[in-house]
Amino acid sequence: MTRDWLPIKTTPWTLGLALLLMFLLAETAALPQRVDYWLLDSVMFASPAVASPDVVIVAIDDLSLAQQGRWPWPRRTHAALIGKLHQAGAETIVFDVLFTEPSPDDAVLSRAMQAHGRVIMPVHMSPPNSRLLLSEQFPASDLITAAAGIGHAHVELDHDGIARGLYLFNGMTRQLWPALALAASGVSSRQPDSQGLPPFVNVRDDYRIVPLAGGAGTLPTYPYSDVLNAPPAPDVFGGKTVFVGATAAGLGDILPTPFSGLSRPISGVEFHANTFSAYQQRLLITAAPAWVGIALAIITLVALAVLLPRMRPARTLFACVTAGITILGLYIAMLTALQVWLPVAHALIIPLLALPIASGMRLAMTNQFLNRQLDELARAPRVALPELSKRPLTQLLEHFQALFQPQGWLLMENSNIVSTRNLGRAEVPDDLEPGLWRNDGNQSWIQLNRGNSCYTLGLTLPNDLSRDAIQRYLRRLKLSTSGPAIKMLRPSENISARIERVKVATERLNHMQEFIRRSFERMPDGIIVTDELGIIRFANGHIEEWFGEPMPSLGGLPLTRLLEGHDPRETPPWHETVSETLTLLQSRTVDLKIREKDFLIHFAPFALPDSVQYGIIANISDISELREQQRQHREAIDFISHDVRSPLVSQLALIEQLKRDPTHIDQSQLEQLGRLARRSYHLAEEFVQLARAEQLTETLFYECEFLAIVENARDSVSEQALEKHIPLQLQGTEDLWLRGNAELLERAVINLLTNAVQYSPAGSAVSLQVFRAGHQACLTIADDGCGIDPDELPHLFDRYRRQKSSELAGIHGTGLGLSFVKTVVEKHRGEIYVASSPGEGSSFTLKLPIADPMS
Repeated sequence: MTRDWLPIKTTPWTLGLALLLMFLLAETAALPQRVDYWLLDSVMFASPAVASPDVVIVAIDDLSLAQQGRWPWPRRTHAALIGKLHQAGAETIVFDVLFTEPSPDDAVLSRAMQAHGRVIMPVHMSPPNSRLLLSEQFPASDLITAAAGIGHAHVELDHDGIARGLYLFNGMTRQLWPALALAASGVSSRQPDSQGLPPFVNVRDDYRIVPLAGGAGTLPTYPYSDVLNAPPAPDVFGGKTVFVGATAAGLGDILPTPFSGLSRPISGVEFHANTFSAYQQRLLITAAPAWVGIALAIITLVALAVLLPRMRPARTLFACVTAGITILGLYIAMLTALQVWLPVAHALIIPLLALPIASGMRLAMTNQFLNRQLDELARAPRVALPELSKRPLTQLLEHFQALFQPQGWLLMENSNIVSTRNLGRAEVPDDLEPGLWRNDGNQSWIQLNRGNSCYTLGLTLPNDLSRDAIQRYLRRLKLSTSGPAIKMLRPSENISARIERVKVATERLNHMQEFIRRSFERMPDGIIVTDELGIIRFANGHIEEWFGEPMPSLGGLPLTRLLEGHDPRETPPWHETVSETLTLLQSRTVDLKIREKDFLIHFAPFALPDSVQYGIIANISDISELREQQRQHREAIDFISHDVRSPLVSQLALIEQLKRDPTHIDQSQLEQLGRLARRSYHLAEEFVQLARAEQLTETLFYECEFLAIVENARDSVSEQALEKHIPLQLQGTEDLWLRGNAELLERAVINLLTNAVQYSPAGSAVSLQVFRAGHQACLTIADDGCGIDPDELPHLFDRYRRQKSSELAGIHGTGLGLSFVKTVVEKHRGEIYVASSPGEGSSFTLKLPIADPMS
């Protein structure tokens, strides 16, 4: 079996290349960088850092500007602030204020700085004006000498304009200055690796992300004027690092951060204070090299490209979600536990792209598969079951003619006669309702609308008992649509159109399979289908019923084991029959007996689809009835050869004797000849009545009254009872209507009464009681005869069976009377019971269903 080549397949190569192409397209739109920033901001906002208790901010805010006057303030004011903080016990004072121009008060400020001993001054890299190159802007020379350290005040803005971190070292090619936070911690400047670079180049090193403690105002902040004018506060500033800087909006030193965005930016001094707090707690985050994120993305791409094509579609989403969660878990663990920021947007984009790409490729494969399946389904044979409402009326008429053999018909299209026989236009009933049959005696009419035409169809059915059944059958046929035709809209999507077509084709295939399955289930024979090893793969309901094995246990059971378990045999053994059917490819027919029933099993090999091997179809037929008929046939032959032949031979012998001496005819000889003739006639009558009973069907039933049937039977036997002085006492006055054959029912009651009179002693009584019990009409015939032996009761209704006591008493019968009675009762779906004891008489009870049990 060859496999068709598909131009689009979900393979590691095709999926990997598609993912790589989409990844590169996403990279050109800077999407990964935006995702990385968003993830970082989300984590930092969700779990802000804890502020260090050793950090305090003295803010040059709007209140302080209002009290101290316009900026810049005299430097002696800053000297006074240093004095106050020194008196309060501040450990380190960090100024985020530029003092680049000389001032007359520099000496005062320098002395205050020297008195404290740990004052950090900022350096700023910028060109003095637009015409000059970039240079370092230091504080005045006196202040540099007095400062305990110099730190750069630069904060780095990312590509989206948000401040998330800074370079720990920044400067020109001669020297790299630590950030203010590091300078406050005692870190000194260092020499850069800047060989060959011009002196005006800005050199930066060791970028770190700062986990902020929150937005503006998160760290303890005190107004500049309040600290300057209030007494020293050792409880606030003692042993702490104090950052002094501008927070007033008018001074313009503001930075958007993940906590504030552009709506509530924080000041530079607050950012440096947060940097110091994080540095002291070792919380500064290092950015992983860019190649690590690319490597993680490649690993994710390869893993999904290899795994997804091997997964079921339902698990693709789970795999992509799992990959995304794993990457996010790794990201959060490294960020919170190791303080390493790993850009994972490249890797996260891969699962996001993998799901739609893999689904799209599978959809393309599905589309191709559907096209191929549609072509195969179009070529495959199928059982056509067109709807009756779509068949042409001429074709329907032909089918009705073949099925019912009507005595006449008429088919008209509008007012034109299409076909007719023994029916004319004048006989069409008025006001026919479209789609509904109208029955008028033995004529049935229907009117149907097909397109723009109105058809009238009439049938003259046989005027016998089958007429009602045919008319009921016609009413069940759906010859017209129940409502307006619904126009099927063709889906606009290509795949939806394919799916719809496959759906229709699959429904047709399912209908065919259901048709075949129901056909197998309704077959009169049992069917077993095996594979090439004789293992049962299919069995219909008859097998389950006959063998008494539940259907689930039949599947996968060896056929030989099933047969040996119910009909073990040695010659030939079942395994030999089954194996020879498979190996020699020859049919076999074998007798089978299951639970006292006779079957015939026929083994036939058949070629398995898409294989060179053969399986077995076993057809099992129930021949119990046939065997019973054969047995009855043999019994009938034996009976005829003995019981029927014997009186005929006696009659012939007596006739020959009379012929030899016709002058001396004795009256006793004539009486004997009459008895023999009557016995022969009685035997023939018994055979005829039993044959009629066995051929009785419900088509020969009609409404009849049970009490009248019993009365007629009593009258027929009254003369025979009168000869033995046996009164026939009938009890019952209620009319009980049955649906049955009154003639055969009367004959059955006569047989019971005849037996009761025959086996009862003279002068005794026979009672007949007709009554109703629930939904049944009952008749009980009781006598005072010799009774029936218990050993003979189980075989009482067997044909040709005679009681030993009767034969010994000289009462000769055919053995067909009670068999006839039971056959008639069973044909009427009734029951018969016997109660008898030797010497105490017998009681026969008939129970027949009432025609209208609700009356």
